[in-house]
Amino acid sequence: MTDGAFDSWGRIDCRPRQSISPDAYENLRDKAAPGAFLPFGNGRSYGDSCHNDQGTLIDGRMRSRILGFDPGTGIVSCDAGVTLHAILERAIPHRFFLPVTPGTAAVTVAGAVANDVHGKNHHARGTFGKHVLRLTLLRSTGELLTCSATENPELFHATIGGMGLTGLILSVDLQLMKVPSAHIQQHTIRFDRLEDYFGMVEQVDAEHEYSVAWIDQLATGKRAGRGVLLAGDHADASCEFPDMPRSAKLSVPFSPPFNLLNRFTLKAFNEVYFRKEKRGETVTTVKWPGYFHPLDAIGQWNLLYGPKGLYQHQSVYPADNAPEITARLMEAARQAGHASFLTVLKKFGEQRSPALFSFPRPGFTLTLDFANQGEPTLKLLDRLDAIVIEAGGAINPYKDARMSPQTFDSSFPQWRKLEALRDPVMVSNFWKRTALALPK
Repeated sequence: MTDGAFDSWGRIDCRPRQSISPDAYENLRDKAAPGAFLPFGNGRSYGDSCHNDQGTLIDGRMRSRILGFDPGTGIVSCDAGVTLHAILERAIPHRFFLPVTPGTAAVTVAGAVANDVHGKNHHARGTFGKHVLRLTLLRSTGELLTCSATENPELFHATIGGMGLTGLILSVDLQLMKVPSAHIQQHTIRFDRLEDYFGMVEQVDAEHEYSVAWIDQLATGKRAGRGVLLAGDHADASCEFPDMPRSAKLSVPFSPPFNLLNRFTLKAFNEVYFRKEKRGETVTTVKWPGYFHPLDAIGQWNLLYGPKGLYQHQSVYPADNAPEITARLMEAARQAGHASFLTVLKKFGEQRSPALFSFPRPGFTLTLDFANQGEPTLKLLDRLDAIVIEAGGAINPYKDARMSPQTFDSSFPQWRKLEALRDPVMVSNFWKRTALALPK
């Protein structure tokens, strides 16, 4: 066993954590006590769903081979620890792309499966799990199971979105999608009010593969809710950009002693970001990393929030009252004196996930992130939870580090079905803090 840095991306609780390799786990699993282990991907979850501080983490990065790729069908087979970026490196030269990609390509395939991640095209393609053909799962009983929609289907559906609790994913077969180019023809639409966004998003989503909006959370008065909608489609085959980018050119070398992304710096940033876009709609062709994974260009950007880390709050709520709820969430943050750097709004579609346990559902999702200011931040997050739950919404578990058991229960009333299928040796800080604190 080794000690190492296995922090979550939010860095709320930084400490050395015990880890072993998947090979070592295979030799130990039959002697493991309940709750002794948890798979760990690449640490891009924001909260404590990737931690088991009373146990040992299984470092999935130690198995990271692409086992096969068929350039005719676009089916890729890989170890669980392969990153999405590695898949794109293999697939893009053959004009294939991930059908669903989150905001970073640094997540592992198993992490994308376990959290059933979504991207900017949920309205068109659903979640990541919808494109998983099969996976192999090692249970602590020693069973090595092939799971798919037709083979061990109950465990297949529970493992997608199951946050690593059903066993150790060893490999995944994934269906990629054919594209004319990896790069994006981007439609940039600047809007002056939140109402303008809600007035056009239905048509924009109907016309484009991808759609996401940045919102100026700090704007008030007549400017409240102003922002930029970034819609897009894959460019045609004549696009001449090089397909694969170089590694990140910039990196944050250490955590500064204070938060650099504070209310004052963000107010200036928001003004510049909003004003740099022309009024109305502009169309440009942009490189795919800049559209899908812009922050991957800056290594360890999460350190900019300072030594106390950051909390991210992502919620989903019904479309019927989405304009009101969105405005209330942003106003609550302003009243609490908190500024959000990444304020992202998008519409989830009607696509159903194959997962037993998945965050996306029809409605709108708002993402806010805040530097950790201690008790004032926790009180704000509780307030945001209350607004969302009262509206019939849910809080994203793999972005969370502090929601109450009751909020979790309201967000995912089907959690007991996952608990019934949980591998007994697998547990996380998150699961103990929420599900296992509730009556069965």
